[in-house]
Amino acid sequence: MKKLDNEKELVKKALRVGSVYAEKRGAAKFEANDSAADRMLYIYRLLVHDKLVQPLPEDQVSQKSIQHKLALWASRLD
Repeated sequence: MKKLDNEKELVKKALRVGSVYAEKRGAAKFEANDSAADRMLYIYRLLVHDKLVQPLPEDQVSQKSIQHKLALWASRLD
């Protein structure tokens, strides 16, 4: 897995856009005290469920791989 040049910014964008997507869809309402890790996992699972991202094999799901997947997704939004 090759790290993207601006992966950190893309992950922030994915959290922002993914949170709005989940709330508009009626699937979640995130609170201010929800951790970023929990938000990332939920957004990843929602995007996989909606077939917007390809799922990772269950044994390869980790914080780092989820961040990378969300960054790739965010890079394709524009």
